[in-house]
Order: sequence, then C-alpha cells, then structure tokens
Amino acid sequence: MTPQTPLASGRDADVFALDGDRVLRRNRDGRSPAAEAAVMAHVTGHGFPAPRVHAVDGADLVMDRLHGPTLLGAMLTGGVDAAEAGRVTAGLQDRLHALPAPGGGALLHLDLHPDNIVMTAAGPVLIDWTNAREGEADLDVAMTALILAQVSLAGVFPPPVPALAAAGLDGFLAHTGGDPVRLLDGAVGLRADDPNLAPQEEAVLAGAADRVRERAAAVRPAD
Repeated sequence: MTPQTPLASGRDADVFALDGDRVLRRNRDGRSPAAEAAVMAHVTGHGFPAPRVHAVDGADLVMDRLHGPTLLGAMLTGGVDAAEAGRVTAGLQDRLHALPAPGGGALLHLDLHPDNIVMTAAGPVLIDWTNAREGEADLDVAMTALILAQVSLAGVFPPPVPALAAAGLDGFLAHTGGDPVRLLDGAVGLRADDPNLAPQEEAVLAGAADRVRERAAAVRPAD
C-alpha cells in the first residue's frame, strides 16, 4: 500500500517513503520507469553511485532510500562551496561517461545538477535518471552547464539559489573534463522540447546559452 503523503514531489513524479531503506517513485502520467530502471541497474552494476532498484510495477519504481541533503541543500547551508560543488558535479559526470555503454557510446544523464545529487554518508549519489540515454558525452556536459545558467537567469527560484547556480556554473566549468560549448546548440534544443520547463526558464534559454559560452571562455581560456 502506498503512503498517502509524498516524501517529495518533482515536476512529473511523487516519491513516497516505504520504510527506512526504500522509497517508491510514481510517475503521475502513468509512464513506465522500466527503461530508467534498466539504466540504473546497469550503472550500479558497474559500481557507479546511483540508487539500487528493487522493483518496477506499472508507473512505480521502488529503489533505495537515500539519507542526506542534496548538493544544492548543502550549498544553501554553507556546508559546500561553489568550487567543491563544481568538482563533485563534474566528477560524477566524468565517472558516468567512463562507464561501458551497451551501444558503444557514452551514458548520458541529461539532468545532472546539484539538486539531483544526494550527499550521503558514503559519498555523493546521482538520482533522477528519467532522461538518461546513450550519446556523445559533450552533450551531457553542455546540458549541465545550460541548466545551471538557466537557474541563474530565470527568476523562478528564490535567493540565493540563482547566485549559487552562477557560482556553481563556474565551478563546474573549471572541473569538467568535457567541452561545454561544442554541443551546446543540441542541449538548447533538448531543453526547448522539455514539457516540464517553466515559461520563465524557456524564455531565458538563448541567454543561458550565451552565459555558458561567456563563462566557458573566461573559466577555460585555454580550450
């Protein structure tokens, strides 16, 4: 039986605590999370820090319950600064891209940002694999940079989140092993097609892409 009160709610799913070790995430549109669960099982099978999948049933995904703040939460309390947040974000992404992928390309998360990283006692764990797929690693790098730039510009989030996103963008750009600009136009196209994007976020897409190019040139002048 599903608990009545969500532990957390995202743009298209709700998460319920089943017990101290497991949560149930339910897609509101009834979509099956089977493909997402398969990616999660693949990466955890190769030692990557993601929640372990217990079961998939219809629109429900049962997985490990993680304990700890998100990386964004740790930034908000001052426990992690922007440089460290950038290092953690880029480090997880580089590890993901180094994993073997079934199709021979790189595994992309395509929603990798500080609010999708949980800082557990065992280390950072990457959550929300809904958009994951195979492709070119630089598309994932560009997407993370674009999301951070959007958050810094859109006016959707209360202070100090926009300022933290701006500082986190510089931290990420300083530490990523990929090219945040090469496939940036592709990342913009994917974000524009995201039905969960708020109008304010969509309105600043072009400006966010310009911000990524500007900060990449400033932070990574040798690239």
